[in-house]
Amino acid sequence: MADAAPVRSGDGSRFPLRPSNALKTLMASDVARVVALGASNLTRGFQTIVSAARSVWGADVEVLAALGHGRSYGAPSRFIVRTLPSILKSGLWNELERRPPVATRGLVTDVGNDILYGFTVERTLSWVEEVLIRLGRVTKDIVLTDLPLASVYLLSHTKFLAFRSIFLPSCRLTHGQAIERAERLNEGLLKLSAAYDTKLIQLDPSWYGFDPIHVRPSRWRPAWQQILGEQSLEPFDGRSMVESLKLYVMRPERRWIFGIEQVTPQSGVSLRSGGQVWLY
Repeated sequence: MADAAPVRSGDGSRFPLRPSNALKTLMASDVARVVALGASNLTRGFQTIVSAARSVWGADVEVLAALGHGRSYGAPSRFIVRTLPSILKSGLWNELERRPPVATRGLVTDVGNDILYGFTVERTLSWVEEVLIRLGRVTKDIVLTDLPLASVYLLSHTKFLAFRSIFLPSCRLTHGQAIERAERLNEGLLKLSAAYDTKLIQLDPSWYGFDPIHVRPSRWRPAWQQILGEQSLEPFDGRSMVESLKLYVMRPERRWIFGIEQVTPQSGVSLRSGGQVWLY
Protein backbone atom coordinates (compact mmCIF):
# COMPACT_ATOMS: atom_id res chain seq x y z
CA MET A 1 0.00 0.00 0.00
CA ALA A 2 3.03 2.23 -0.38
CA ASP A 3 1.52 4.03 -3.39
CA ALA A 4 -1.37 5.51 -1.39
CA ALA A 5 -1.22 9.20 -0.52
CA PRO A 6 -1.18 9.52 3.29
CA VAL A 7 -2.53 12.36 5.41
CA ARG A 8 -2.19 12.94 9.12
CA SER A 9 -5.40 12.63 11.09
CA GLY A 10 -6.39 14.55 14.19
CA ASP A 11 -4.86 11.99 16.57
CA GLY A 12 -1.53 11.88 14.75
CA SER A 13 -2.09 8.61 12.86
CA ARG A 14 -1.46 8.39 9.14
CA PHE A 15 -4.34 7.39 6.88
CA PRO A 16 -4.10 7.44 3.07
CA LEU A 17 -6.85 9.25 1.19
CA ARG A 18 -6.71 6.98 -1.85
CA PRO A 19 -6.68 3.17 -1.95
CA SER A 20 -3.75 1.53 -3.67
CA ASN A 21 -3.95 -0.07 -7.12
CA ALA A 22 -4.26 -3.47 -5.45
CA LEU A 23 -7.31 -2.27 -3.55
CA LYS A 24 -8.86 -0.84 -6.72
CA THR A 25 -8.59 -4.29 -8.26
CA LEU A 26 -10.16 -5.89 -5.20
CA MET A 27 -13.08 -3.46 -5.29
CA ALA A 28 -14.23 -5.01 -8.55
CA SER A 29 -14.80 -8.37 -6.84
CA ASP A 30 -17.43 -9.43 -4.33
CA VAL A 31 -17.35 -7.76 -0.93
CA ALA A 32 -15.39 -9.80 1.61
CA ARG A 33 -15.57 -7.37 4.55
CA VAL A 34 -18.13 -4.96 5.94
CA VAL A 35 -17.09 -2.14 8.28
CA ALA A 36 -20.18 -0.81 10.06
CA LEU A 37 -20.17 2.32 12.24
CA GLY A 38 -23.14 3.63 14.19
CA ALA A 39 -25.10 3.81 17.41
CA SER A 40 -28.43 2.42 18.62
CA ASN A 41 -30.03 1.89 15.21
CA LEU A 42 -27.05 -0.14 14.05
CA THR A 43 -27.02 -2.04 17.34
CA ARG A 44 -30.67 -3.01 16.93
CA GLY A 45 -30.35 -3.98 13.28
CA PHE A 46 -26.89 -5.52 13.42
CA GLN A 47 -28.07 -9.08 12.80
CA THR A 48 -29.69 -7.91 9.56
CA ILE A 49 -26.36 -6.53 8.36
CA VAL A 50 -24.59 -9.78 9.24
CA SER A 51 -27.20 -12.07 7.70
CA ALA A 52 -27.55 -10.00 4.52
CA ALA A 53 -23.77 -9.89 4.04
CA ARG A 54 -23.48 -13.63 4.64
CA SER A 55 -26.38 -14.41 2.29
CA VAL A 56 -24.99 -12.33 -0.57
CA TRP A 57 -21.22 -12.76 -0.18
CA GLY A 58 -20.85 -16.13 1.50
CA ALA A 59 -20.01 -17.66 4.86
CA ASP A 60 -16.48 -16.24 4.94
CA VAL A 61 -17.56 -12.60 5.03
CA GLU A 62 -16.02 -10.48 7.81
CA VAL A 63 -18.01 -7.85 9.71
CA LEU A 64 -16.11 -5.31 11.80
CA ALA A 65 -18.33 -2.93 13.74
CA ALA A 66 -18.07 -0.04 16.17
CA LEU A 67 -21.55 0.47 17.56
CA GLY A 68 -23.57 0.75 20.76
CA HIS A 69 -26.52 2.64 22.20
CA GLY A 70 -25.70 6.33 22.35
CA ARG A 71 -22.36 5.87 20.59
CA SER A 72 -20.48 9.06 19.74
CA TYR A 73 -18.11 9.47 16.84
CA GLY A 74 -15.69 11.68 18.72
CA ALA A 75 -16.30 11.48 22.49
CA PRO A 76 -16.82 8.78 25.15
CA SER A 77 -20.51 7.96 25.53
CA ARG A 78 -22.47 6.56 28.46
CA PHE A 79 -25.67 4.52 28.34
CA ILE A 80 -27.11 3.70 31.78
CA VAL A 81 -24.06 2.10 33.48
CA ARG A 82 -21.97 1.36 30.37
CA THR A 83 -19.39 3.68 28.81
CA LEU A 84 -17.77 3.23 25.39
CA PRO A 85 -14.85 5.06 23.79
CA SER A 86 -15.61 7.15 20.75
CA ILE A 87 -15.71 5.43 17.38
CA LEU A 88 -12.57 7.33 16.36
CA LYS A 89 -10.74 6.11 19.49
CA SER A 90 -11.89 2.50 19.15
CA GLY A 91 -9.56 -0.38 18.30
CA LEU A 92 -11.31 -0.95 14.97
CA TRP A 93 -8.83 1.22 13.11
CA ASN A 94 -5.79 -0.68 14.37
CA GLU A 95 -7.48 -3.94 13.38
CA LEU A 96 -8.10 -2.63 9.87
CA GLU A 97 -4.42 -1.68 9.68
CA ARG A 98 -3.41 -5.24 10.60
CA ARG A 99 -5.80 -7.15 8.37
CA PRO A 100 -4.92 -7.94 4.74
CA PRO A 101 -6.67 -5.77 2.11
CA VAL A 102 -9.89 -7.20 0.73
CA ALA A 103 -12.90 -5.72 -1.05
CA THR A 104 -14.71 -3.78 1.67
CA ARG A 105 -18.01 -1.97 2.08
CA GLY A 106 -18.13 0.78 4.71
CA LEU A 107 -21.30 1.96 6.46
CA VAL A 108 -21.35 5.31 8.30
CA THR A 109 -24.65 5.74 10.15
CA ASP A 110 -26.34 7.28 13.22
CA VAL A 111 -24.48 10.57 12.98
CA GLY A 112 -26.95 12.81 14.83
CA ASN A 113 -26.20 11.72 18.41
CA ASP A 114 -23.33 14.15 18.82
CA ILE A 115 -25.56 17.15 18.12
CA LEU A 116 -27.91 16.09 20.93
CA TYR A 117 -24.88 15.67 23.20
CA GLY A 118 -24.17 19.37 22.75
CA PHE A 119 -21.28 19.24 20.29
CA THR A 120 -21.27 21.81 17.51
CA VAL A 121 -22.24 21.00 13.95
CA GLU A 122 -18.73 21.85 12.79
CA ARG A 123 -17.06 19.54 15.29
CA THR A 124 -19.44 16.70 14.51
CA LEU A 125 -18.77 17.05 10.79
CA SER A 126 -15.01 17.07 11.42
CA TRP A 127 -15.35 13.71 13.18
CA VAL A 128 -17.38 12.27 10.32
CA GLU A 129 -14.85 13.58 7.82
CA GLU A 130 -12.00 11.90 9.66
CA VAL A 131 -13.96 8.63 9.61
CA LEU A 132 -14.36 8.95 5.84
CA ILE A 133 -10.63 9.64 5.46
CA ARG A 134 -9.76 6.56 7.48
CA LEU A 135 -12.20 4.35 5.60
CA GLY A 136 -10.77 5.78 2.38
CA ARG A 137 -7.59 3.90 3.14
CA VAL A 138 -9.27 0.53 2.65
CA THR A 139 -12.18 1.21 0.30
CA LYS A 140 -14.00 3.69 -1.89
CA ASP A 141 -17.22 1.69 -1.44
CA ILE A 142 -18.69 3.75 1.41
CA VAL A 143 -22.34 4.31 2.32
CA LEU A 144 -23.28 7.38 4.37
CA THR A 145 -26.77 7.90 5.79
CA ASP A 146 -28.35 11.30 6.30
CA LEU A 147 -30.56 12.36 9.22
CA PRO A 148 -34.28 11.47 9.57
CA LEU A 149 -35.34 15.10 9.24
CA ALA A 150 -38.81 14.29 7.91
CA SER A 151 -39.76 12.44 11.09
CA VAL A 152 -38.14 15.13 13.26
CA TYR A 153 -40.26 17.81 11.57
CA LEU A 154 -43.43 15.91 12.56
CA LEU A 155 -42.44 15.94 16.23
CA SER A 156 -44.37 18.45 18.33
CA HIS A 157 -42.70 20.54 21.02
CA THR A 158 -44.35 18.43 23.73
CA LYS A 159 -43.27 15.15 22.16
CA PHE A 160 -39.74 16.50 21.69
CA LEU A 161 -39.50 17.31 25.41
CA ALA A 162 -40.80 13.82 26.27
CA PHE A 163 -38.30 12.19 23.89
CA ARG A 164 -35.45 14.32 25.24
CA SER A 165 -36.31 13.49 28.84
CA ILE A 166 -36.45 9.74 28.19
CA PHE A 167 -33.49 9.22 25.87
CA LEU A 168 -31.21 12.22 26.47
CA PRO A 169 -31.92 13.77 29.88
CA SER A 170 -28.66 15.74 29.77
CA CYS A 171 -29.65 17.47 26.51
CA ARG A 172 -30.66 21.12 26.94
CA LEU A 173 -31.42 22.00 23.32
CA THR A 174 -34.83 23.41 22.55
CA HIS A 175 -36.98 21.88 19.82
CA GLY A 176 -36.09 24.75 17.48
CA GLN A 177 -32.36 24.54 18.22
CA ALA A 178 -32.33 20.78 17.63
CA ILE A 179 -34.05 21.17 14.25
CA GLU A 180 -31.78 24.03 13.17
CA ARG A 181 -28.62 22.10 14.04
CA ALA A 182 -29.93 18.91 12.46
CA GLU A 183 -30.60 20.81 9.22
CA ARG A 184 -27.08 22.24 9.17
CA LEU A 185 -25.59 18.86 9.99
CA ASN A 186 -27.55 17.25 7.18
CA GLU A 187 -26.32 19.89 4.73
CA GLY A 188 -22.78 19.16 5.86
CA LEU A 189 -23.26 15.42 5.36
CA LEU A 190 -24.43 16.05 1.79
CA LYS A 191 -21.26 18.04 1.10
CA LEU A 192 -19.02 15.38 2.69
CA SER A 193 -20.74 12.68 0.64
CA ALA A 194 -20.00 14.58 -2.55
CA ALA A 195 -16.43 15.42 -1.52
CA TYR A 196 -15.55 11.82 -0.64
CA ASP A 197 -17.67 10.20 -3.36
CA THR A 198 -19.78 8.10 -0.99
CA LYS A 199 -23.20 6.65 -1.67
CA LEU A 200 -25.72 8.74 0.29
CA ILE A 201 -28.80 6.98 1.64
CA GLN A 202 -31.75 9.22 2.47
CA LEU A 203 -33.63 7.68 5.38
CA ASP A 204 -37.25 6.76 4.60
CA PRO A 205 -39.79 8.55 6.88
CA SER A 206 -41.96 5.41 6.86
CA TRP A 207 -39.28 3.62 8.90
CA TYR A 208 -40.03 5.81 11.95
CA GLY A 209 -42.92 6.17 14.37
CA PHE A 210 -43.34 8.19 17.58
CA ASP A 211 -39.61 7.95 18.15
CA PRO A 212 -38.12 10.22 15.44
CA ILE A 213 -34.57 8.82 15.43
CA HIS A 214 -34.97 5.07 15.96
CA VAL A 215 -36.23 2.80 13.19
CA ARG A 216 -39.33 0.84 14.19
CA PRO A 217 -38.62 -2.85 14.88
CA SER A 218 -41.00 -3.90 12.09
CA ARG A 219 -38.85 -1.95 9.61
CA TRP A 220 -35.39 -3.03 10.78
CA ARG A 221 -34.81 -5.58 8.03
CA PRO A 222 -35.95 -3.55 4.98
CA ALA A 223 -34.22 -0.44 6.34
CA TRP A 224 -30.85 -2.05 6.95
CA GLN A 225 -30.96 -4.09 3.78
CA GLN A 226 -31.50 -0.88 1.83
CA ILE A 227 -28.67 0.88 3.67
CA LEU A 228 -26.32 -2.06 3.12
CA GLY A 229 -27.41 -2.13 -0.50
CA GLU A 230 -28.10 -5.87 -0.55
CA GLN A 231 -31.16 -8.02 0.06
CA SER A 232 -30.70 -11.03 2.35
CA LEU A 233 -31.93 -14.37 1.06
CA GLU A 234 -32.10 -15.78 4.59
CA PRO A 235 -35.54 -15.88 6.25
CA PHE A 236 -35.88 -14.37 9.70
CA ASP A 237 -36.52 -17.52 11.73
CA GLY A 238 -35.72 -18.85 15.19
CA ARG A 239 -32.05 -19.18 14.38
CA SER A 240 -31.94 -15.51 13.38
CA MET A 241 -33.47 -14.54 16.70
CA VAL A 242 -30.86 -16.54 18.59
CA GLU A 243 -28.09 -14.97 16.53
CA SER A 244 -29.56 -11.51 17.14
CA LEU A 245 -29.41 -12.08 20.88
CA LYS A 246 -25.84 -13.42 20.67
CA LEU A 247 -24.70 -10.37 18.72
CA TYR A 248 -26.56 -7.99 21.02
CA VAL A 249 -24.82 -9.27 24.16
CA MET A 250 -21.43 -9.76 22.50
CA ARG A 251 -18.74 -7.80 24.34
CA PRO A 252 -16.85 -5.10 22.44
CA GLU A 253 -13.09 -4.84 22.70
CA ARG A 254 -13.26 -2.14 25.37
CA ARG A 255 -15.95 -0.76 27.66
CA TRP A 256 -16.55 0.37 31.24
CA ILE A 257 -19.33 -1.00 33.45
CA PHE A 258 -19.95 1.05 36.60
CA GLY A 259 -16.59 2.68 35.83
CA ILE A 260 -14.70 -0.63 35.79
CA GLU A 261 -12.86 -1.28 32.53
CA GLN A 262 -13.49 -4.51 30.66
CA VAL A 263 -11.13 -5.51 27.84
CA THR A 264 -12.14 -8.31 25.46
CA PRO A 265 -9.55 -9.02 22.75
CA GLN A 266 -11.21 -9.46 19.37
CA SER A 267 -10.10 -12.40 17.25
CA GLY A 268 -13.25 -12.75 15.15
CA VAL A 269 -16.26 -14.63 16.52
CA SER A 270 -17.37 -17.30 14.04
CA LEU A 271 -21.15 -17.57 13.80
CA ARG A 272 -22.88 -20.92 13.40
CA SER A 273 -24.62 -19.81 10.20
CA GLY A 274 -21.42 -18.33 8.80
CA GLY A 275 -19.49 -15.09 8.96
CA GLN A 276 -17.06 -13.65 11.48
CA VAL A 277 -17.66 -10.61 13.68
CA TRP A 278 -15.28 -8.20 15.42
CA LEU A 279 -16.88 -5.70 17.79
CA TYR A 280 -15.38 -2.42 19.00
